[in-house]
Amino acid sequence: MPWRLIGIILLFAVFLIFIGLNLDNRCDIRYWFTQNAKIADVPVFITAFASFVLGMLLTIPFIISIRLKKKPLKGEYTESPRLKGKKKKDEPSDVEEILPGGGGPYGIN
Repeated sequence: MPWRLIGIILLFAVFLIFIGLNLDNRCDIRYWFTQNAKIADVPVFITAFASFVLGMLLTIPFIISIRLKKKPLKGEYTESPRLKGKKKKDEPSDVEEILPGGGGPYGIN
């Protein structure tokens, strides 16, 4: 069953109910902290919707910057956190330093 579609339909239904209940509610939007700079008789649902959209738009630069920090450049090697502090394969191990024959039992390969 398409649960995502049902969720979107329910979300729109809640949104339309909110709009229907707030058609008569009006407010004044004041900016720059003065009495003269205002937008009068704006429906409440438009104020709420505009605030929501403005909040989404202002988060876009933060999301892009986080994703750019996570992506390694092409050809660039990034060491995983699990391998930090461990020896790499091309480095000699402790056994090879002690037993020059390769580290087999009793120096036999």
